Amino acid sequence: MEFKTKIIPYTLHFKKPAGTSRGVYHDHKIWYVVIYSPSAPQHWGIGECAPLFDLSCDYSEDYEQTLEQFCKELEQNKTLDKEALRPYPSILFGLETALRHYESGNFKLWDNSFTHGQKGIPINGLIWMGDFQYMHEQIEAKMEQGFHCIKLKIGAINFEDEIKLLQHIRKHFSADQITLRVDANGAFALDEALDKLKQLSELDLHSIEQPIRAGQWDEMARLTKETPLPIALDEELIGIHQPEEKRRLLETIRPQYIILKPTLHGGISGSEEWIKLAEELKIDWWITSALESNIGLNAIAQWCATFDNPLPQGLGTGGLYTNNIEMPLIIKGDCLWSNPNGQFPTLDNLI
Repeated sequence: MEFKTKIIPYTLHFKKPAGTSRGVYHDHKIWYVVIYSPSAPQHWGIGECAPLFDLSCDYSEDYEQTLEQFCKELEQNKTLDKEALRPYPSILFGLETALRHYESGNFKLWDNSFTHGQKGIPINGLIWMGDFQYMHEQIEAKMEQGFHCIKLKIGAINFEDEIKLLQHIRKHFSADQITLRVDANGAFALDEALDKLKQLSELDLHSIEQPIRAGQWDEMARLTKETPLPIALDEELIGIHQPEEKRRLLETIRPQYIILKPTLHGGISGSEEWIKLAEELKIDWWITSALESNIGLNAIAQWCATFDNPLPQGLGTGGLYTNNIEMPLIIKGDCLWSNPNGQFPTLDNLI
């Protein structure tokens, strides 16, 4: 069937500033790609291209022009050139999911117990960086909501204060009651990283994401070998596109975990390559969204549900924005659920 594409730029506005060790987000510019049939306008699909300007390997000032070119090629060829799209993971993710939506004819992109509303996905509660009081209030709220896994972004305030926050949780909840993850976003200096890992390990943490800056493979390999606290790679995977290079990274560093974000790590197809390699090498993994709107989050969650992964996933970002696209995604306790009978957006709502 003949189809056309349409690009819809959109700016998401955070309800509260979202702080990481790289800086603070107030807005997030994204692009929706709509695939539609000129002869049957009711036949359409949407995908989300949501690069992060300070993190994505494919973000550039002429991002929209690059996206337009790939959309034109898709219209002409009627198929995705995934090899050409390897260096553009956010575009690949958007086009992959738009095509899947177009071909399925509805927002049920994968057929599983999650999309049927029969099973929820366990998720972690995310604590954003801020001053001590702000982070403390977030922690209290997440625990009251019933989360059994909490993830704190650390590395921006005084390390001793961050330790106090973690000690506060452990004072009230054991590791059997609350799983704690921390994400340093590469904030630790090389000469202090191992000592900080030792201090953190005394608090019965599950893992730490990216303790040092990405790109230092030998130093990270030393840390993963000596650490008393399991290390998860995140930013380290960005910009690694070819399967042989992915294997070389994992074999060199041998992390305890990797974290997959399709927008950053190769779209759906590239993330599946990472998972396959990790499982071959006995490396555990989980899936996380990367500040997409509910359009992208819906696709990631449905794909995530195709795996039998018991770990809490990082899919609780749907409530971050004042102007998110309404989708029937609901957080109950510490699980993300989809309501297949809920209200899904129409094309008229989006254009």
